[in-house]
Amino acid sequence: MPNVIYHIFLACILLSIACTPDPDETPEDPETPVNNAELPAAFDNFTEDVSVYVDGSFVVIESNGIPNHKSPYFANGSDQYEAYNGTNADFRLNPNRISEQNLVFRIPLNPSEASTKTSTAMGAMGVSVNGIPLFNQYAAGNAPLTNEINSFDQYNGHPQNTGQYHYHIEPLFLTTNRGKSALVGYLLDGFPVYGPEEDGKILTNSDLDDYHGHSHVTPEYPEGVYHYHFTDAAPYLNGGQFFGSPGTVSR
Repeated sequence: MPNVIYHIFLACILLSIACTPDPDETPEDPETPVNNAELPAAFDNFTEDVSVYVDGSFVVIESNGIPNHKSPYFANGSDQYEAYNGTNADFRLNPNRISEQNLVFRIPLNPSEASTKTSTAMGAMGVSVNGIPLFNQYAAGNAPLTNEINSFDQYNGHPQNTGQYHYHIEPLFLTTNRGKSALVGYLLDGFPVYGPEEDGKILTNSDLDDYHGHSHVTPEYPEGVYHYHFTDAAPYLNGGQFFGSPGTVSR
């Protein structure tokens, strides 16, 4: 009988040891979703002051909306203030000034062509790699940019009435410093945006499809990808509808 009791006691000790969790292992919370997706390398192009991460089937891009370059739209006492020194003889400063935002873009991690296309709306339809929103080809009231373009600073941006700085046309600070063929942002449908040059040629609208893009290999996407380009004529970036299904932006 004592041997039987001993063996039962020993078995209980061994069972207790086997069931004791390893202190070096983190227990899984069954209610916490596990995200195994990695951020694609192309998103390394975003500047360090922009937060970029994967959340489920979306890439999340968080920005304060402050450009990483100077502008006459900063307050005169700001270190980032710079008087207009661009080439537009008709430049006129609009009454708005740049203010910090709380922008959160959620774009598809694995974008695909939409069977039903969605029109772009006023406000941000994408984001540049320095965290500045990309707007479509219209001014307020869906008017063409004919007059508003004269308020674009030397880097082709300006703020609207809430202080949100944005680009409608080629972001010159990015294409000057990164190259005319560089990846400069993403639209809300998750497809990348490139500068106006490709293979040493400046593209025109006739080189692109109805959505202002086309598909082929790029340095960031060696297997090929649909992508948009800036051009120097309306619609400048997008043909009025997203090629894919757009995500969201909040501020």
